[in-house]
Parts: sequence; structure tokens; C-alpha cells
Amino acid sequence: MMIEFTLNGQTVESAAKANTRLLDVLRHEFPLTGVKCGCKEGECGACSVILDGKLVNSCMIALGFVAGGNITTIEGYRETERFAVLDKAYAAVSAVQCGFCIPGMILASECILAKNPNPSEGEIRDGISGNLCRCTGYNAIVEAIHIAAREGKGLW
Repeated sequence: MMIEFTLNGQTVESAAKANTRLLDVLRHEFPLTGVKCGCKEGECGACSVILDGKLVNSCMIALGFVAGGNITTIEGYRETERFAVLDKAYAAVSAVQCGFCIPGMILASECILAKNPNPSEGEIRDGISGNLCRCTGYNAIVEAIHIAAREGKGLW
């Protein structure tokens, strides 16, 4: 049975079993390697994608759950004007170090700003709390999201 969903704006189908992890389908069938396999337990956020407007850990989602859904990965999101603003903001404060967490962190940033275009520090920290970063200490990431909120005024 084929499972159909929208992936980065394109309708796609997968013949994988319905209980296959979305993470594995994205990485191996569609080769979207911006979705990282970090913990396989839904704790690190490296596998984050946006599913129907919400940030989810693709390692915890079965393919069957996304039938008819709309998924955005970093590969699709990087083609947007919103990404350009976040990319510039992250670069401005050196919020990217090793880069492993950044795809998930950028998607978390998008979801934070989509919910509230002018978030407080507490809202930002809460919004990125599901994404672990072993390098930055989070302060630069929080500042980058504040910058993106200012510079991208009207985009979110």
C-alpha cells in the first residue's frame, strides 16, 4: 500500500511499511540528509521536521501517521524568504558551530516565530527546548531568533 503525503511542497508516495520511522523514509527513500539521526528517542531534536505546521521528531513518527499530511524539512524550508532571514541572523551572532543541531533548530525557530512573531526570551527558550545543542550554550541561538524577529518583521 502506498502512503501519500506532501513533502517540501511536492506530493510524494512511499511504499515503506506504515510502521517505518519517518526519519528513515526521509533519509533513505528521499535522501533528505538534513534530517539527522541523533538519539532515536525523541529527545535531541536533530530529526525535527514540520508536520502540518507543528515541530515533530521524525524518529518518533510512523510513516502511516503522515498519510495526507504536509511535511517540511530543512531542504524545503531553505528555499523560503523566512529561512534567508534566520540564516542571516544565525550567522550574525555565530549561532552555528558544528552544525549538527542546526536543521532542527532552524525549524524550531520557524515554529516559534510562526506562533509569535515577537517572542520573549522565555518563549524562545521554551520553543527550542526540544532541540539539544552541544556547542553553543543556546545564548547565541536565542539572540539569533530575536534578530530574525526584528529583521523579518512582517514575514511571520
